[in-house]
Amino acid sequence: MTQMEIWQRKYDEVIAFIEKNKRNPSKYDPEERGLYLNWLRHNRKLYNSGELKSERVESFEQLLELTGRYRRKNQYQ
Repeated sequence: MTQMEIWQRKYDEVIAFIEKNKRNPSKYDPEERGLYLNWLRHNRKLYNSGELKSERVESFEQLLELTGRYRRKNQYQ
């Protein structure tokens, strides 16, 4: 499996999580933090520094738009 396939699979998982739960991953839930939030933070850091690979930028911008919709969503359940 190539790095792009691995990245795309994780991207799809994060999108599916956000659409299913109507919120961003929580930093307080260890499972969500380990599976989704750390990946999202790492790629956001790469994106902001301009180091994210060019073929991933457009997809990641769509993900950032989606996370922006749920930015201040109360995650308490």
